[in-house]
Amino acid sequence: MLISVLSLKGSPGATTFAVALAARWPAPARTLLVEADPSGGDLALRFSLTSTPGLGSLAAAARRGGEADLLWRHTQQLPGGLPVITAPSDAEQARAALSALASDPRGGLGVLRTAANQPDTVVIADCGRADPDSPALPIVRSSDVVVLLSRAHADDLAHLPRRLPVVGRWSPNPVLLLVGEGYSTAEVARELGVCPLGRVPEDPSGAAVLCGRPNRLRWERSGPTRSALGRFAHRVATELATREGTPTLHRTQPQPRPPATPIPPSWSVPGVSREVASTSDTHLMPALDTDHRDQAEGQAS
Repeated sequence: MLISVLSLKGSPGATTFAVALAARWPAPARTLLVEADPSGGDLALRFSLTSTPGLGSLAAAARRGGEADLLWRHTQQLPGGLPVITAPSDAEQARAALSALASDPRGGLGVLRTAANQPDTVVIADCGRADPDSPALPIVRSSDVVVLLSRAHADDLAHLPRRLPVVGRWSPNPVLLLVGEGYSTAEVARELGVCPLGRVPEDPSGAAVLCGRPNRLRWERSGPTRSALGRFAHRVATELATREGTPTLHRTQPQPRPPATPIPPSWSVPGVSREVASTSDTHLMPALDTDHRDQAEGQAS
């Protein structure tokens, strides 16, 4: 499975959540994280990794072919053993590497798809902010699942009516996660006509570990297996794995995929006209089975 994690506006913590999602994907699937942010990578600097291997070396090697294990040859490891392909911190270099991958679908994007199509394998791409000219968009369009993070303030939500139809063309079932304070999950569901899959919990300590920041507790004690952020990511990962049919230790047989929830034509956000809102026919995955008690929800770093 190939999953893209992205935002449409601002910096709601896509990289941090992508790390958590990859680290907490349920067994027995093996997971690999690809930093595909055209604004430049953060993971190499955050975790004191070398500049190569990484996205640049992968783009060069992909021109010579797309073997199933090629992606894994260009990984490094985060604490805890998570394989990651880091992007150059320089935006120009990152965009060049992504453009090289996208320019040759068979040798470039084919490398990601070939790896993602292997049994019990999940490739998660951190695509940053999905601007119209982003060189990461070919990866997004090739993804099986698109996870969209958005802050819950009116100015952030007001962009969704115009952009969700586009996201719906990238993926038949995009997933919306709220981040931070603002409208509650119930309010967003009522106003937008779609129910977010959940809200990323406020967990500064857990987010700090996933960002490689110094912490008095080691990764083993405050990492994604023990943090609130990690537990939430595991719930999301398990839900996505179940819906998309990838194996988990919690499943004994394949489960039918639930129907998507359509956005009614009358939904709106403060500051957005009904005429604009009514143009959307996007479908989002149904929400997790939670009680949506927003007092337990909040912002990710």
